[in-house]
Amino acid sequence: MSAFWHWFVVIVTLGFTAGMVWLFVSTGRAQVQSRAHDEHGETTGHVWDEDLREYNNPMPRWWLWLFYGTVIFSLIYLVLYPGLGRFDGTLGWSQEGQYEAEMERAAAGFRERFADLAEAPIEELVGNEEALRAGRNVFAHNCSTCHGSDARGSQGYPNLTDDHWIWGGATERVLESIQSGRQAIMPPLGDALGEQGVTRTAVYVQQLAGRTVDATMAAAGEKLFAQNCAACHGPDGTGNIHLGAPDLTAGVYTYGGDLDSIRTTIRQGRNGVMPAQMELLGDIRTRLVAAYVLSLSREDNGQD
Repeated sequence: MSAFWHWFVVIVTLGFTAGMVWLFVSTGRAQVQSRAHDEHGETTGHVWDEDLREYNNPMPRWWLWLFYGTVIFSLIYLVLYPGLGRFDGTLGWSQEGQYEAEMERAAAGFRERFADLAEAPIEELVGNEEALRAGRNVFAHNCSTCHGSDARGSQGYPNLTDDHWIWGGATERVLESIQSGRQAIMPPLGDALGEQGVTRTAVYVQQLAGRTVDATMAAAGEKLFAQNCAACHGPDGTGNIHLGAPDLTAGVYTYGGDLDSIRTTIRQGRNGVMPAQMELLGDIRTRLVAAYVLSLSREDNGQD
């Protein structure tokens, strides 16, 4: 906040408070100029429904002191807590600090509840119903936005229930993906290949997945693939889990497997990011999520 806005907030806030005090004092003592009297005293002269009269009495003391009390409370609050521009308050409270404290209390409670699972191997957690329930809840709150509530993903987000793992499906690789995150870069090759080359390469990629394609186009695309794509995806197209280069022979496509989608991927490239979750979730919860995700893929493929 700039100095101008700091002082703007301070002046407006304190000026408004002072104005309220003046209003309370003036209205608490003042009386409207009398216009009439009756047997009960002075009135303002206002009459409704023929016999309802407004008496010219000052504000009740107890009511006035309630207003003063709100002013006193507001001044104490502004001294203790942020409210006057850049002034942080004498207690040093902040919404960020309170959030972090509440998150730490929640994390401590979680660690205490699942302390017995903290040191268990993930392979053991895969068969633990309590661990899987906890992992499912963590997944639903933190991962389902991208991967879907059923973990089957969507365009641009991989399906976690099958046995196709871009970065490897071993337990330690899955845990590393969750804790440290991943960033896969497919460079754009449109300028290098030209539009005809993009199409030929896309046709060859479809052939790698076992599809029936034009043999001449695929043969031309194979040469282009060897020159431009084999360094990452391998000469046989089976990919490289250390680079995040997917296995093109599996017929599983994160961004779509139709010809136009493959052409777009080759022409424009892709930049997939899996954010690191270790700092947000901590060790125990990331391990529980890893166990849950592994259980899904094994269940979907009929493994124990």
